[in-house]
Amino acid sequence: MGLDTNNHSVFLLCYHLVLVTKYRRQVIDNEISDYAKTTFERISESYHITLVEWHHDKDHIHIMFKAQPKTELTKFINAYKSASSRLIKRDFPRVKQFLWKEMFWSKSFCLLTTGGAPIDVIKKYIQTQGNNHK
Repeated sequence: MGLDTNNHSVFLLCYHLVLVTKYRRQVIDNEISDYAKTTFERISESYHITLVEWHHDKDHIHIMFKAQPKTELTKFINAYKSASSRLIKRDFPRVKQFLWKEMFWSKSFCLLTTGGAPIDVIKKYIQTQGNNHK
């Protein structure tokens, strides 16, 4: 994966997001996943986010995406969860029998940074910087 740029910086900010359905109800099928993915792609444009990978199970989805330094990740995630929850419940009324109230997603989420090198390799690299000049 190549580096991204803007006017003042070079960066590669990749994230792994896991969203779980409320009460871990097993309501996600291929049709709902595709719909949620399309919604993600539409909303992500205004947050400067690019979808890299998407996969689902019956009660959760895994999303890998790239962002920019100015991206407000929590605002994006909350906007996505809110919009997709409302739209999925509107367009797939069958899920309402498994979920109640207005929530499709659990309140929590898992967001992990991803990168090309393991953390231990980066730590070792940082620790050895400047050793040639001592």
